[in-house]
Amino acid sequence: MRSDDAVISVHDLGKSYRLFKHPGDRVKEFLCLGLKQYHRESVALEGVSFEIKRGETVGIVGHNGAGKSTLLQLVCGVLKPTRGSVWVHGRISALLELGTGFNADFTGRENVFFQGAVIGFSQNEMQKRFDEIATFADIGDYIDQPVRTYSSGMFLRLAFAVAVHVDPEILVVDEALSTGDAAFQDKCFRRMEVIRNGGCTILFVSHAVGQIARFCKRALLLDHGRLVFDGPVSRTLSLYVNNAYGVKQNEPDSSNFSQSDSADGLVRRPYYNDAEIRLGDRAATIWDARLIQGGVENPSFFVPGKRTRLLLNVRFHVAVDRPVYEFSLKTARGAMLFGTNTSELGTSEKAQEKGSDVTVCFDFDPYLDAGEYAISVGISGLAPTGSVTHDRRYDSIHFHVAQPLASGGRLAINAEFHKVVDVAQLPTTELVKL
Repeated sequence: MRSDDAVISVHDLGKSYRLFKHPGDRVKEFLCLGLKQYHRESVALEGVSFEIKRGETVGIVGHNGAGKSTLLQLVCGVLKPTRGSVWVHGRISALLELGTGFNADFTGRENVFFQGAVIGFSQNEMQKRFDEIATFADIGDYIDQPVRTYSSGMFLRLAFAVAVHVDPEILVVDEALSTGDAAFQDKCFRRMEVIRNGGCTILFVSHAVGQIARFCKRALLLDHGRLVFDGPVSRTLSLYVNNAYGVKQNEPDSSNFSQSDSADGLVRRPYYNDAEIRLGDRAATIWDARLIQGGVENPSFFVPGKRTRLLLNVRFHVAVDRPVYEFSLKTARGAMLFGTNTSELGTSEKAQEKGSDVTVCFDFDPYLDAGEYAISVGISGLAPTGSVTHDRRYDSIHFHVAQPLASGGRLAINAEFHKVVDVAQLPTTELVKL
C-alpha cells in the first residue's frame, strides 16, 4: 500500500541478465526453443523494496557492482525490471552515467533542445530556458560544437545544467559530480539545495560519503543487489564504511557518539558544527580539536595562505597497531578541496596501547578564497583487510575566510604532520613545508 505523499514506490524489484559464453549460443538457445539452456543468469538486483516521499533527499551507497546504477536506471525507466514493480509519480530529470541521453554528434545547443523534447518540453519552452542553461554550464563557444569534442568536465557541466533547469519534480544524480572541479561541484550543490527547498525529491548516488552525509538525511545501502539497510544517513554510512573493509566486530552505533558528552571538548568549541556526521567502530576517538592561526586560538576569521595549525586530541580505547590520522577541507556545501592523512604524507605512526592519549598536529596553508569551509577529521587503523575507520567526524569544524585570495596567489595547502608529546615543543615560526 503506497503512502499518499510517495513519489517513488519500489516493490520486490529484481533485474537479471542472461549471459552467454559465446555469441552463437544465443542463436542455439533460440533454435532449440529453450529446451536446452546455453546461458547463465546474472542477478543485478533482487527483492528490493522501498518508498520515497515528496521532498526527501535520499542517498544510495554500496560497493562497485552493488546495483546502484541499475536501480536508478529502473527508476528512470531506462531499464525494464525482470520482476517486481517500480511506480514513479512526477517529472524525472536524471543525470546518469556520463553520456547517457546525449547524442555525441549533436552540438551542445542541439542536445539541450533534444533533452527538453525527451522530457516533454516544446522548443519555445526550452528556448526560454536556454540562456540560463548556457550560463550555468559556462562552456563558452563549445555550446555550438559537437559534444564528442567535450572533455568529461565540460560534458558534466552541460548535462547538469540541463537536468536542473527543466523544473524537475524528481532529480536523479548518479556519481556524476565526482567528475567536476571543486568550484563547479559547489555550484551544483547550491543549485540542488534551491530545487530541494522548492519541494523536489532527490535521489543521489555517490562513493563520496562526505557528500552523502552533508546532503542527505536518509540513505539506502545496497550489497550484491540486495537492500541491506534503509535508514538515517549516519547509521547507513557507518554500516557501509565498516562493511567495505570487512569489519564485523564492534558494529558502530552512532547513538554512542553523544554530542552532549562532557568528555568531548570539540562540541563546546565555537566553530563546532552540530550537524556533523560521525562514523567508526570506536576503537579510538577524537575528543577535541583546536585551530590556531598567527598564535591565536579560535580566531573569528582566517587569513588566506597564513600558516594554520589543527590540533587533534585522540584517545585509544583498545590497542591500535598502525594508527592513521587524517583531515580534509571542503566547501561548506560539500565540494572536496583537499584531503590527506599520515600514510599519504609518508609518516608511519607507532602502535598505541589501550588507554593512551595523544595529541597530533597538522599544519597547513589555507590558500582559499573568501567564504565558508568545513574540516573533517579522522583516526583509522591499517589492518590486513584494509583501512578500518575508528572515528571519522565529517564536517565537524566550520571556519570562515574573510578576505578574498590575492590575485596570483598560490593554490596550495602544503600540509605537514607532527606527532605531539608536548605542544610547546612544536615549531611556531617558519615551518618546513612538504
